[in-house]
Amino acid sequence: MSVIEKVQSYLDQYNMGLKIIELEESTRTCELAAAALGVEVGQIAKTLVFQADGQPVLIVASGDRKIKTGKLKRLLEVSRVRMADPETVKLVTGYPVGGVCPLALPEKLPILLDDTMHRFPVVYAAAGTPHSALPVTMEQLQKITGGQWADLV
Repeated sequence: MSVIEKVQSYLDQYNMGLKIIELEESTRTCELAAAALGVEVGQIAKTLVFQADGQPVLIVASGDRKIKTGKLKRLLEVSRVRMADPETVKLVTGYPVGGVCPLALPEKLPILLDDTMHRFPVVYAAAGTPHSALPVTMEQLQKITGGQWADLV
């Protein structure tokens, strides 16, 4: 089963009619994804992995915003937060940097969804490859990730 098939199978269990878009163009960065999809950079829902006192946490945020690690530390009540390296990202998510999907993860991880995505009716998350996107509403994103909304930027 391909990565796209795995993610689509995960989505299908929710019966929301969500469909992955596969693109010829690269979606490896927020800017490339926005250009390939013809949307604003902010509509790209980037998935980042942070290490919070050594434990992985997934953050899904608008592509035009930077995560404030101080806010993340206070919210998670930890003393140290840093971005995970590419090897750790692949290990904990099963996806490469540039295609990290917040779904169909090898193990359940805490997921925080940044409030700034509410500016848009639909955002586009990576679907496991650097040539894919998943259009979702905020309600759908929360349901399929089990994430919690937070102010992180």
